[in-house]
Amino acid sequence: MSGKFIISLDFELHWGGAEKWDLQKMSQYFLDTRESIPEVLKVFEENNIRATWATVGFLFAKDKEQLLSFCPKNKPTYSKQDLSYYNYFNQVGENEDEDPFHYGYSLIKKIIATKGQELATHTFAHYYCNEQGQNLEQFEEDLKAAQGIANENFNIKLKSLVFPRNQYNNSYLEAAKRQGIEVVRSNPNIWFWNKNYGKLTPLFRAIDTLFSISSTLAFDSSQLKKDGIIELPASRFFRPYKNKERLVQQIKLNRIKNEMTNAARNSKNYHLWWHPHNFGENIFENMEQLREIINHFKLLKDKYNFQSCSMKDFI
Repeated sequence: MSGKFIISLDFELHWGGAEKWDLQKMSQYFLDTRESIPEVLKVFEENNIRATWATVGFLFAKDKEQLLSFCPKNKPTYSKQDLSYYNYFNQVGENEDEDPFHYGYSLIKKIIATKGQELATHTFAHYYCNEQGQNLEQFEEDLKAAQGIANENFNIKLKSLVFPRNQYNNSYLEAAKRQGIEVVRSNPNIWFWNKNYGKLTPLFRAIDTLFSISSTLAFDSSQLKKDGIIELPASRFFRPYKNKERLVQQIKLNRIKNEMTNAARNSKNYHLWWHPHNFGENIFENMEQLREIINHFKLLKDKYNFQSCSMKDFI
């Protein structure tokens, strides 16, 4: 039994934070994100890297008419209504050419055309499963819409799910299963993920990318929960390069590579994830860091038979 290196990406564009991201200020950021995605796909294909692209269902639409036609009637009734992205449709253009921030049809076609890439769901409307006001029926309607538009436009049945903002809700798994989902990304089983420490939580997570304040993030395939749906834990968020953090970038990379080595040596699994928009700034530096990680994976593959996997490869 050999270890596995899993990559999953949360593909959102502006739908990842429509309530907080000023598009006028961030338009170039998302345009650069779009430019970076084919580069990432090329690197993956050249190095035989398998990956899962968990994509917001809104991005699947060819145009606004189709987007509206797939919207469920039972929309999320969040207590914080600014989290319902249906309220932002008046800002959405007619198609991808006019509005590259809210449509991703051409990019999804590139993902599907790239060997080893899995198209998965990040829910239809970037649905928040732990927010007050919404309910299970609304979540299931959302996933039904995601499956519907994926089938209509790409003849694909989505098998894997990543919960937006990692709002993992165990009680929603049966509904996901009913809508064809067979594997979900769960959160790491470590202390600063299992409990909310308020404003300290992101600080703890940031520190852990540089120094070990958690137990191992690698996991054994035999220990995966498989009660009708596979729960595949995340291991590490691949934090993007930032100029103000340039002095600690190699520490971050070494931490990831050491964790990968530990997983490969002990026949365990290591799950790295990020958002494509994390490469929207400093594309060159982020691509160089990605290549360094992939080159390290190839060394581990040669030495320990470490295997590249998408999420659905665990089904």
